[in-house]
Amino acid sequence: MHIGRYNTSKKIYIYHMHLNRERYDERRKVKKTYKMELVFHKCLFFLTLFFLQFSISTTAFFNEFLDCIATTTSSANIVFTPNDTLYSTVLQSSIHNLRAIDTPTSTKPLAIITPFLYSHVQSAVICCVRFGLNVRIRSGGHDYEGLSYTSRNHTPFILLDLNQLRSVEVDLDSKTAWVESGATLGELYYWVSQKSDLLGFPAGECTSVGVGGQLSGGGFGMLARKYGLSVDNVVDARLVDVNGRIRDRDSMGEDWFWAVRGGGGGSFGVVVSWKINLVYVPRTVTVFSLSKPLDENGTQLVHKWQHVAPNVTNDLFINLIISPIQEVGGSSWMMQVTINSLFLGTTNQLLEIVSDVFPELGLQAKDCIQMSWIESVVYYSFYLRGQSIDVLKNRPAMPKSYFKVKSDYVTKPIPIDALEEIWKWCLRANLSLLIEPHGGKMSEIDETATPYPHREGNLYMIQYIMGWDDEDGGFKASKRYVGWVRRVYEKMTPYVSKKPRGAYVNFRDLDLGTINCNASYGEAKRWGKKYFGGNFRRLAIVKGMVDPANFFSSEQSVPPLVLSSSY
Repeated sequence: MHIGRYNTSKKIYIYHMHLNRERYDERRKVKKTYKMELVFHKCLFFLTLFFLQFSISTTAFFNEFLDCIATTTSSANIVFTPNDTLYSTVLQSSIHNLRAIDTPTSTKPLAIITPFLYSHVQSAVICCVRFGLNVRIRSGGHDYEGLSYTSRNHTPFILLDLNQLRSVEVDLDSKTAWVESGATLGELYYWVSQKSDLLGFPAGECTSVGVGGQLSGGGFGMLARKYGLSVDNVVDARLVDVNGRIRDRDSMGEDWFWAVRGGGGGSFGVVVSWKINLVYVPRTVTVFSLSKPLDENGTQLVHKWQHVAPNVTNDLFINLIISPIQEVGGSSWMMQVTINSLFLGTTNQLLEIVSDVFPELGLQAKDCIQMSWIESVVYYSFYLRGQSIDVLKNRPAMPKSYFKVKSDYVTKPIPIDALEEIWKWCLRANLSLLIEPHGGKMSEIDETATPYPHREGNLYMIQYIMGWDDEDGGFKASKRYVGWVRRVYEKMTPYVSKKPRGAYVNFRDLDLGTINCNASYGEAKRWGKKYFGGNFRRLAIVKGMVDPANFFSSEQSVPPLVLSSSY
């Protein structure tokens, strides 16, 4: 599984931070005091929103906006309004969390724009700015809370759906590729593999995730311990800014480029394409997937895993899925652990390593399968398992469901007795956990190198996954199911990271806090520090430099922090 507002008001909030610094002037013997003013912009639409309330529903206003798009794009085939028969089909095409779209408190887009060219994106931004309309950006539709295609604060918005911008251009000489934001991870993996069976890219297991969303938030996957996050391997990007200009790394500058590589989607512009370094993968990799009951022995395995998985060779990735299952031949339920692994090498090499560092697992050759790296992509994209790699180029969608996800990071091994309690909580709530190790390359990269701060000292991260469908009550049952996952999350407090309690921005969680158009940097720190740690302030300063009026914004976007000096 797996994501703006313009204010014409001249009002600002100025929050003074006094930095009393004395500077001795050798010539004049004058003492100077400097103050840094932290300037917090209110909604760019303070006046415009009043106008929108009066006129957004009028045909004349909206027709003027559509005329702006038509005039600047010379195309009428990229815009879908609620009056178009295809509007609902396009909107629903890449929605994965039905809870986000079915809620009566969310707002659907006034129109959907599906650009085929970068100039279409430029026109969309220019026209949205001109008419005071928020823009939401969707690449794969996997934003866990649906912020890439809905508005929870009822802000009128246009959906910019990038799924037609999906080219992948591989350069074997430089071992790089340019990939557009609307491509899925599956498409990226497939087209790279068609050029070379020795090249891959470190990103997530879910192949229907969009490249734009994955890279905007970091990009964690089964090659992370070997090569780091996706963004650790991004070397350039093309972005449409608030003025409709296309920028690359050189014209952005290093601070802006730093921010788009993991600072969360929808805050710093519309990234239309990314230049990535491809990484070496051997012709043969080995996978295994073992399921064991979480009895005393199973819990001992999980406890030992905490010590092994973050510290073993970087060529070996082992994650855990903790889930409730129905006992065979019975009506009662129990907890089970599934141990999944990707090893960059052969079965014999893997068995030698595991027998040395994790003999309790009892891994045997019959448990292992050798395959190519691209075949392992299909194997671990669970809803595709058993199909040909060619399925990846067809953008197969993950089945839709209702779900709520929360995340955590663990810095110290959880004791056995606590693990046994956790299994009981999960069983009562019918909750699953996906637990993925850090360490390796992840620990070698400084926490300030990209906005993703969860580096050295983090053993693993946890996803708390609560899913249900219409037979379980659909949207009407959301309060009950969401309440269960929240209660387990609260009980986990003693065992996870602290000050702040970390979270992964690509596992979007509105429980951590939301902001509206009046929100300041200080208010946003409540959730911003959890996602980005000490990097959040730098992100807000970059935002203040590149989008001070907060055009690119949502309920969890980075707010602008504008620094000015007075002497």
